[in-house]
Formats: sequence, C-alpha cells, structure tokens
Amino acid sequence: MEQSNQQHSCGRGGDSCHAGMSRHSGILTIVGILLAAFLLALTIKTSREIGYVGRGAPPTNIISVSGEGEVVVMPDTAEFTFSVIEEGDTAITVRDAAAKKAAEAIAILKEQGVEEKDIKTISYELQPKYEWQPLNCVRFPCDQKQVQKGFSLNQNVRVKVRDLNRAGEVLGAITNKGVQGVSGLTFTTADEDAPQNEARKVAIEEAKAKAKELAANLGVTLVRVVGFSEDGAYPMPMYSEMAMSANVPRDADMKAASIPAGENIVTSRVMINYEVQ
Repeated sequence: MEQSNQQHSCGRGGDSCHAGMSRHSGILTIVGILLAAFLLALTIKTSREIGYVGRGAPPTNIISVSGEGEVVVMPDTAEFTFSVIEEGDTAITVRDAAAKKAAEAIAILKEQGVEEKDIKTISYELQPKYEWQPLNCVRFPCDQKQVQKGFSLNQNVRVKVRDLNRAGEVLGAITNKGVQGVSGLTFTTADEDAPQNEARKVAIEEAKAKAKELAANLGVTLVRVVGFSEDGAYPMPMYSEMAMSANVPRDADMKAASIPAGENIVTSRVMINYEVQ
C-alpha cells in the first residue's frame, strides 16, 4: 500500500521525481571522476617512487680528484700523403692523365710491399679553371670578363707503411714516379687502444691515491664513486722534418734515407668524484 502511494506520488509530480534522479546521477558521476583522478595520481606517485628505489637521494658531500697517466710507446707505422696534380684543356684528358700517374704510383707502392688496404684517396677535386680577360679598354680600370681556361685536378692519397724499416725506401720510390707534394710523414701505433687503456689505468690509480690522502687530511671517509670523466689525449705522433715536393732530387740516395721514428706519448686525464661522510 505504501509502495503504491509512492508510485502515485511520483506519478503526480513526475518532473520533480526526474529532477531528483538526475541530481543523484550527476553527484555519482562527479564522485566517480574524483575517484579516478585520485587513483591516477596515486599510481603516478607510486611509479616514481619505484623508479627511485635503490638510488636514494643525490649525494651532497663530494670531493673531486684528478689523475694523469702517461705511457711511452714505440711507433710501428708510418703514414704520408702524396698528390697527383694535372692540368689540361678538357676534363677527360686531365682525368685520364691523372689516373695513369696515380696507377703507376700505386703499382710502385705495392711493389714495395704496401697493401692495397693501406692506400686510400682522401680527396679528389676536378674543377674548371678560369681567368679574367680585359674587354675593350677605353677607360681605367678596364672592364673584364671571366673565361674558362681548361681544367685542373688534384688527387691526394694517404699511404700507410707498416714496416718502419722500409719507410725511407717507399718514400724514395714514390717520389721517383713524379708525384707532387709527398708530405705529412707521421709515425703512429697501429693498436692505439692498448696504450690508451694503460694510460687510463695509471691516471685512475693516481686519482685514487689523491682521494685517499685528501680524505685523510679532511677527516672524512670515502663512500663510493659518484662521477667519472676522462679527457683522453690521443697519441702524439712524431712528425718528420721531411716534406718533399716535385723539386726534391729524385736519385738513388732517396731510397737509403734514414728517417728516425722516435717515440710516441699517450696520455689520459681523469676526474673522479667521491661521496664522503
């Protein structure tokens, strides 16, 4: 009987009944949105906390020490560069002439025991040549026009000689073939990683010793390494004073040239940051 009365009441005031239900539904929607936002924020916070598990807060008490290591190595490889330079009226004639001269030089290098993988073209430039010619000169300065006058080609080839005892002989042989600009002779080490690693070890040991001494003087204890950087210096190659050109005498004495290789110095500089307490 009571239920029937409620139904009659809702029926008599249908608009009021529906408005109440709408407000109730809207409140539930807002609560649902707020709950979802809260759960999302909680999830983000939890994930961030998980990301920092095991790392802790950044250290604030830090000392920094440096170390330098130096290793002397004997070079085992010689490198130099030679140039093939040609000029002519057409690009084809210039290219063919340069290719013939380069092929002859490379053949000589191979005869001297230089492997093909150690002969590399590092630049090749074929360009038109221009010059300025005066026009009808009726006043000063005279008007000029640019006119093409043939082509020029410059090919630079880098050669690596792995037998230092034959470096002078190879240089003499290649110079006798008429190439230009034989220069840039350097002595390097084929395996640069090993001496660099050794120099780094020396630098780190020096930095560790400094850190222990500094910690003792400050009355603190070293906890852990929190930072490391290296300013690695590449091997310092020894440059030969020999810089040959097309004007260098091309005689048999060049084959017997004595070219001391000297020694190379490999250095490493490191910086280590320690947390202290």
